[in-house]
Amino acid sequence: MGATSRGMLRVYLGAAPGVGKTYAMLSEAHRARERGKDVVVGFVETHGRAKIARLLEGLDILPRRTTTHRGATFTELDVDAVIARAPAVALIDELAHTNVPGSRNVKRWQDIDEILDAGIDVVSTVNIQHFESLNDVVEQITGVPQRETVPDEVVRRADQIHLVDMAPEALRRRMAHGNVYPPERVDAALANYFRVGNLTALRELALIWVADKVDEELDHYRANHGIAGTWEARERVVVALTGGPEGDTLIRRAARIAARSKGADLLAVHVTRADGLALGGEPASLIRQRTLVEDLGGSYHQVVGDDIPRALLEFARGVNATQLVLGASRRGRFAQILSRGVGVTTTALSGPIDVHMVTHEATRKAREPARSGAALTRGRRLSGWGLALLGMPLLTAVLLPLRLSLPSEILLFLLLVVGVALVGGMWPALTAAVLGFGLLNWFFTPPLHTLTISQPENVLALVIFVLVAAMVSAVVDLAARRSREAARSQADAEVLSTLAGHVLRGEAALPSLLARMRETFGLTSVTLLERTDGWKIVATSGGVPCTSPGTADTDVVIDDGLVLAAHGRLLDASDRRVLEAFAAQAAVALREQRLREAAEQAEPLAEADRMRTALLAAVSHDLRTPLASAKAAVESLRGTDVTWSDEDRAELLATADESLIKLDRLVSNLLDMSRLQAGVLGVHLEPVAIEDVLPRAIDDLGPLRERIRSDLPPMVPEITADPALLERVLVNLMANAVRYSPDDEPALVNASWHGENVEIRVIDRGPGIPPEAHERVFMPFQRLGDRDSHTGVGLGLALSRGLTEAMGGTLMLEDTPGGGLTMAISLRRHA
Repeated sequence: MGATSRGMLRVYLGAAPGVGKTYAMLSEAHRARERGKDVVVGFVETHGRAKIARLLEGLDILPRRTTTHRGATFTELDVDAVIARAPAVALIDELAHTNVPGSRNVKRWQDIDEILDAGIDVVSTVNIQHFESLNDVVEQITGVPQRETVPDEVVRRADQIHLVDMAPEALRRRMAHGNVYPPERVDAALANYFRVGNLTALRELALIWVADKVDEELDHYRANHGIAGTWEARERVVVALTGGPEGDTLIRRAARIAARSKGADLLAVHVTRADGLALGGEPASLIRQRTLVEDLGGSYHQVVGDDIPRALLEFARGVNATQLVLGASRRGRFAQILSRGVGVTTTALSGPIDVHMVTHEATRKAREPARSGAALTRGRRLSGWGLALLGMPLLTAVLLPLRLSLPSEILLFLLLVVGVALVGGMWPALTAAVLGFGLLNWFFTPPLHTLTISQPENVLALVIFVLVAAMVSAVVDLAARRSREAARSQADAEVLSTLAGHVLRGEAALPSLLARMRETFGLTSVTLLERTDGWKIVATSGGVPCTSPGTADTDVVIDDGLVLAAHGRLLDASDRRVLEAFAAQAAVALREQRLREAAEQAEPLAEADRMRTALLAAVSHDLRTPLASAKAAVESLRGTDVTWSDEDRAELLATADESLIKLDRLVSNLLDMSRLQAGVLGVHLEPVAIEDVLPRAIDDLGPLRERIRSDLPPMVPEITADPALLERVLVNLMANAVRYSPDDEPALVNASWHGENVEIRVIDRGPGIPPEAHERVFMPFQRLGDRDSHTGVGLGLALSRGLTEAMGGTLMLEDTPGGGLTMAISLRRHA
């Protein structure tokens, strides 16, 4: 009997509990049974959901294994029972589940592996928050650590993955209707894990993970079937960069092409030679172009290859690109006649990939040839010339009395030529080769002391001598030149790496950047100059700064108004390329610094102006009502023309008292808001128990206290807050909740905690606020709808948010499930 083939694993993946994974799995099971397939339920947990329980009816459910741990009884998947039953398909819920200690396997996915090895197909479910690689991300989003995880590779190995998707709002409605959790858990779940923001982030994680899996499966399919052509499942635009001046034009053109198709990818690629040397690209230009690509939402790549067209096309096919953007040739006409060039060759070999040849300003400008310095130092070149001019006659004088055979003499001359090449490079070696040819012919080749050669084989030997000497000289010189270039490239790479680390660590302040530049190049001073009426020093590092580009030893023009001036020594061309990268970053740092300064200067002025305007409006309008009411009541009591009854007198006194209380609260809020805006509000943070502050805040509400219901859970952790400010915040929020709640629906105050934060929620069942107005109600002197003249000046929520943020917390608005508004205060848990 042959070995049993492994079963297939199908996984239903969801973003959160309740999206319908188990429901979809059981629905598929019923359809499979109708087709005559043998399906059993190995383990499915209903979690009290009636719809899941109804779907289990009619399915063959295997008994579970019972396990006792620490005096409690648990049920787990019975792996042996499933294997003994040998169905075609087994339904096993919760792939990431951790088994009870003492079980054969620690995790349920290991149980499923055994069942798959027995040749049984398995259908399972898992949520994105249980993926091992996303554990820390999910905790950061939700504040809840996931103790049950499954390795990503286990899910990736699944034969089929079905995404069960649901909009966050729809899932919250399911929760509110009691279709996911029992009613007593709904409010806490909606206020914590099942917030719209949390669900949206988890949904994005699930969609991205599945999209990556689909891309991976498509790549595998094309590779397995030998499909080298491009499948236009999604537009992918590749732009080839050389580091030349045309790069910005090409990138923007490619970005416009990609923008025409929704969801298209933009990729930039730069080809370097296999020996690591650049193909004419400027490092500073490539850095700027890489930044531009990433700003436009693309990605930057670098590949190695001596054949540029083939390297480009191999990369493009590897990423399944549909379009390739190249710059028109910058070579001269004569060079184009001799060689077709990169653009023409790439177009001819591109196949189904569309190639765009983009013209640019540098098209008609021939590429400036690279000017490399001498490969060897001046001392070595002089030594080479000396060895060539003196060594050849000396070797001739030594060999004349020895009378060796001609082949031996040729080898000795060749050895000297190689030595000259190693010491002095190509030109001294070629000179030595020509001189050696003449000396061998005159002194050692019959007939002697003439230039005539009697035997043809001697002619061949001497010609080969010259050719070998010339080739060795060329190779040695090329090796020395490339060693020098490689050393320079390595030095440039190290400098640019230092610059990149400098930027990533956030050290983009101009003085720090200029100091690093000065240290890197060993300069006396480095100065950033800006042209206004004359030249103005923006920032400098080192000794006496340069006051204009003319006083600098080396200057780099960044743009029409900025120049980087260096003093201390002249920099060669290769150093200038790296200096340009520093200069570009210095310009970026300057712009960021000025934007921050402008923002910091403008914000207080704008805020102060808004505050002055609003205060005048409040004093001129909203404060008049309580003042007028109190004044009318007092004047009525002081009048002698009317005799008031005791009831009327009590009513007038109550009106005056209520108006003065409102006036006192309005003035207190105005003063607090003024101090908050001026930055002089005193905040004294200390450990605070919510159970101590909330009762005092409820008492401050006066008659409204009867319409507040407190539902704090036991053992709420202490928070770090100012007790007086927290009490003021709670009073404002509870007064606002009571104002808009129906008379028969008290406002609710509860609390919960997760991670490092504790959240206090004030919940009402009023008309609520449209989502687009959530932020507007926090603006000072705003009342949504301005319903009447007795609702105050609209400072309550604005002041509450300001006081909460002064304590290091946040105040957010959420829709109450079933209608109404929830105001959530989040403060740090006391360590």
